[in-house]
Amino acid sequence: MLSKEKIARINELTRKAKEGKLTEEEAKERTMLRKEYLEAFRESFRKTIENVQVYDIEGNDVTPDKIKQLRRNKLN
Repeated sequence: MLSKEKIARINELTRKAKEGKLTEEEAKERTMLRKEYLEAFRESFRKTIENVQVYDIEGNDVTPDKIKQLRRNKLN
């Protein structure tokens, strides 16, 4: 995940943009920080999904085959 400093910087630049005081250089910085944030978020979400196991009421594993295949591929 992104550091607290980078998230604070994104928020600071967003506030500045709303006030209409964002320079071109700051706009580029904000774009790059947002991209970095989204990449970190997606990676974290992907790892969470890959580790999910789904069980029905009777206790049977009904995890989708696609997720099971992803796990097998990571082990090999």
